Amino acid sequence: MLMPSALSEIAAANARRADLAEPMQMIARAAEAICRSHRSGGRLLVCGNGGSAADADHIVGELAKGFQRPRPLPEPLRAALLAAGMPEACRLQAGVAAFSLVAQGGLISAIANDQHPDLIFAQQVCAYGRPGDCLLALSTSGRSLNVLRAAQTARALGLIVIAFTGRDGGPLAPLADHAVRAPADGTAAVQELHLPLYHALCATIEAELFP
Repeated sequence: MLMPSALSEIAAANARRADLAEPMQMIARAAEAICRSHRSGGRLLVCGNGGSAADADHIVGELAKGFQRPRPLPEPLRAALLAAGMPEACRLQAGVAAFSLVAQGGLISAIANDQHPDLIFAQQVCAYGRPGDCLLALSTSGRSLNVLRAAQTARALGLIVIAFTGRDGGPLAPLADHAVRAPADGTAAVQELHLPLYHALCATIEAELFP
């Protein structure tokens, strides 16, 4: 169960966007799953295509460093870095181990060329994923084959799958442990709704892990 400070982020998001009340319920469950994984030493892998690829990078940027709250380093680490002659240690922040699978151009092109373009994310899930990790897969249609292959691979490896899709969900939604369906149909409309949804996700995770 999420702490009150984390639940308050969901309540605030609901107040701003009453039209997203239903998917916000799933945001709370997804945030709880990611926090549980993080506390067990797990990592979050994020993937998507086109605009959703940019969203994947955006999500990682909000989680691997501070988003809305201070995230001081554990004091022993901060003290050790200062003692080692690193005054900038005071500016370092605690983070969530989140990785964008769209960020490695050399690896992606190698997988596409040597294996198959539909495996660009699945191969990375094979390499990085461990049981108890999470995969956050974004596809506005829920039909992107490379995202589906990543979700299938994640399930086979014992990862928790979180999907961000449109209203229909496509074949991706049934593969997910937590499917966040934006109440829209066109690509642009779905992407516009994904932004407040994943901002709520990131804010909730941050409030839970760094109260």
